[in-house]
Amino acid sequence: MPRVPDIMPVTDLRIDAAAVIKRARTTKQPLVITRRGRAVAVLLSIEAFEQAEHERELLRLLARGEKEIAASEGYELDDVLREADAFLARKSQ
Repeated sequence: MPRVPDIMPVTDLRIDAAAVIKRARTTKQPLVITRRGRAVAVLLSIEAFEQAEHERELLRLLARGEKEIAASEGYELDDVLREADAFLARKSQ
């Protein structure tokens, strides 16, 4: 079951931004900032942001591979595995 996101009014962010940032870093969960009861922004720790970007890049690569397979294009398995290893090695640095 999806987790309900943390929600905070922008006025609370203005009052104590340092505490809000610490909360985002500690929980590693997105914090939805609202204004007049409507979501206007999301605050993430840098670690959570980088993880999300890495996952999006993996999904883009998988989607590209699916398109290439559908178009009967492709690459040798050894080349693909070498590229995947290099990508994962960049993530661990």
